[in-house]
Amino acid sequence: MEKDALAKYLGIKLVEVKPGYAKATVKINKQLLNGAGVTHGGTIFSLADFAFGAASNSYGPLALALNVSIHFLKTTGEGAILTATATEENITKKTGLYRMEVKDEKDTLIAVAEGQVYRMDNSRS
Repeated sequence: MEKDALAKYLGIKLVEVKPGYAKATVKINKQLLNGAGVTHGGTIFSLADFAFGAASNSYGPLALALNVSIHFLKTTGEGAILTATATEENITKKTGLYRMEVKDEKDTLIAVAEGQVYRMDNSRS
């Protein structure tokens, strides 16, 4: 995950990773706001997607996203600290399903997402 140039550019930091789980954070600055003055949906999605990538690749072999959907529930603004967690819901030899939650520093749920990966290594069931 240290090679993820977009995450570095946005200021996303990986806080924790273990098999099937990851946590990442970002502090919202004015460059991460949209035209309405709230956190850009792309920033929130990128944070959730980064945690998803870390969790799904936590076993070692490459896992690539097949699909991700997100629901934005609340807005945040400059100064907010957002944390995304990705938790494995199901894993097979070829796919994995993950749930991502994005919360602010007050533990308010900001967004929920679900993502599916294709697992390049078929040794796990």
